[in-house]
Amino acid sequence: MKLDILAFGAHPDDVELGCGGTIAREIKKGKTVGIIDLTRGELGTRGTAETRDEEAANAAKALGVTVRENLGFADGFFVNDKKHQLEVIKMIRKYQPEIVLCNAIEDRHIDHAKGSKLVADACFLSGLIKIETEIEGKQQNAWRPKQVYHYIQWKNIEPDFIVDISEDIEAKMKSVFAYKTQFFDPSSKEPETPISSKNFTDSIEYRARDLGRLVGVEYAEGFTTSRYVTVDSLFDLK
Repeated sequence: MKLDILAFGAHPDDVELGCGGTIAREIKKGKTVGIIDLTRGELGTRGTAETRDEEAANAAKALGVTVRENLGFADGFFVNDKKHQLEVIKMIRKYQPEIVLCNAIEDRHIDHAKGSKLVADACFLSGLIKIETEIEGKQQNAWRPKQVYHYIQWKNIEPDFIVDISEDIEAKMKSVFAYKTQFFDPSSKEPETPISSKNFTDSIEYRARDLGRLVGVEYAEGFTTSRYVTVDSLFDLK
């Protein structure tokens, strides 16, 4: 199955928080999108791996993605090595995306930067024909995405470009709050975490609103890229 966009997250909820609005926008425009979670988020303070599985499925439905898979890497302990790269390469070759979205290049959680580099490296390696992989006994063809973009997470990293999600903020928030065990709930008896506060919950919307303010729209999401962005015309830039 070929997809237009494949979004990777170190943990379930990374993609929704970082680029849920952009995904909803592209799907609305007829693009096919998939999500690959590297881990099940089993080290998360609140909830369990099982509740995350259920929440991730509900979030995927909220966004309307075509497919969602989990690679089952060890939360907190996966590394950017050949073993893990090959598993990511298999997903890239399986879905042959034109664009890959992945974690922030620098962030508070150590898995985010690790996941970012792992996926970006795998995108390059996936295009090398001498690296052989197979799924279900079938040999895969080499495939390299045209672009790799990194969404912004905890840290306010300066974006290289911004996507207007003014019409898609509702879908983004619905997908985020599918993770009921993770975010603000005054009745919860679970320990507090940096993302379970009301401040964090409110920040999801006000950060998107503030980024939108800077470019003259209601809501926006920002991305960074390690490659120059090319346009056909100056009039493609808003």
